[in-house]
Amino acid sequence: MTSSPVAKTPEPPYYIVTFASRRTAGDHGYDNMGDEMERLAREQPGFLGLESVRGADGFGLTNSYWADEESIAAWKNNVRLLTAQRLGRERWYEDYQVRVGKIERQYGFERP
Repeated sequence: MTSSPVAKTPEPPYYIVTFASRRTAGDHGYDNMGDEMERLAREQPGFLGLESVRGADGFGLTNSYWADEESIAAWKNNVRLLTAQRLGRERWYEDYQVRVGKIERQYGFERP
């Protein structure tokens, strides 16, 4: 059995940062940077989980979950993330939107 790509989050409240993007053609170091960003995010205090998908058409959606707004602000100021953001605008994205919200409730299903 493989592990689920669905993040296991605690009971609310907590926060979500949603990153919706459309990629440019070619890798140009994107995959390596993406792996590094995920590793660094997981090391950040307040990080709760991550879910990410990308379609063949280049559209992707990444949800990261955080304990509080302070944790999000600390991650946003990570020097390596700032580099990735700059490279994203220069090389990797046609466009993107970042949205931040507070999760007030959740429910789900998992087959036993």
